Amino acid sequence: MARRYGADVIERPEKLSGDLAKSEDALVHALDVLALEGYVPEVILLVQCTSPLTTSEDIDGTVAALIDGQADTAVAVAAFHYFLWSRDSQGEAEPVNHDKSVRLMRQERRPEFIETGAVYAMRVPGFRENRHRFFGKTVLHETPAENRLEIDEPEDLVLAEQLLALRAPRIDQGGQSDRPKAIVFDFDGVMTDDRVFVDQDGRESVACSRRDGMGIEILRSLGIPMVVISKEKNAVVAARCRKLKLEVHHGIDNKLELLKSWLSEQAFEPGDCLYVGNDINDVECMRYAGLSAAPRDAHPAALDAADLVLDADGGRGAVRALSDAIIAGSLPYATSARAPVA
Repeated sequence: MARRYGADVIERPEKLSGDLAKSEDALVHALDVLALEGYVPEVILLVQCTSPLTTSEDIDGTVAALIDGQADTAVAVAAFHYFLWSRDSQGEAEPVNHDKSVRLMRQERRPEFIETGAVYAMRVPGFRENRHRFFGKTVLHETPAENRLEIDEPEDLVLAEQLLALRAPRIDQGGQSDRPKAIVFDFDGVMTDDRVFVDQDGRESVACSRRDGMGIEILRSLGIPMVVISKEKNAVVAARCRKLKLEVHHGIDNKLELLKSWLSEQAFEPGDCLYVGNDINDVECMRYAGLSAAPRDAHPAALDAADLVLDADGGRGAVRALSDAIIAGSLPYATSARAPVA
């Protein structure tokens, strides 16, 4: 996913990939790799994937706090207004950040902050020397409390998905800004259930869904150009696409080259396109397109490449599930990859 969005990826060695490996050691390894390439950054960031609600503003703000404050380290925090307790050696309650005999109102208390666990910024020379995320002068960047969720338990992941869904851009019936500008479909396994029926004379037929036909009509009504690119040479592909009034290219071995050519002819960028595929020969196209989707029963490689897993099988309503998702404004952020859409 990182490579797909333009990042260079440094693979951790096995010794730094276990449960006991420290994040700081992985950062040192990354700096060593960059140094071998002749690049020595002034600042390094640790942005934790366990904080899925982190925004670009949270990251930029932490870096700005470091630079503007002429600090050595900076950390993203959120306001903390709670009363903490611990147990003493006898097991009795002991206040941590307050005097239990005086109950101050929130506005009377000294402001306190909790690490979000999301973003840390460090100047590289000091980090090299200390091999720790905090050293020298440390400054805080306060982020919105609603961004603070950190994934520690399975139920945290469920909550994160719900919150991300609420944040996702919504598309009303008249709006088109968040819709794909073009949709490219594979045929077998997307518009069919991936089976083929052969009669006694060798004639082949496939099973399709009328729900998917309606899905195509819905997408056409939105003014979205569509095309089918299929490896299958049988004329049944062209026959079905003619009925659906879809442009079709079948018998195609190199789908990616045709996809690039079609997008160029239509004056679209890769980021304008949503590609729907179900098998290993679709993965290149899925990664090339700005957004990709796969039926629920797709090959694991296609599911892994998909930003959106449709809540229907190929040939059994997958295309309709896609049209419903577009109408509802349920296309995901990249951070919501592989989230099923009803």
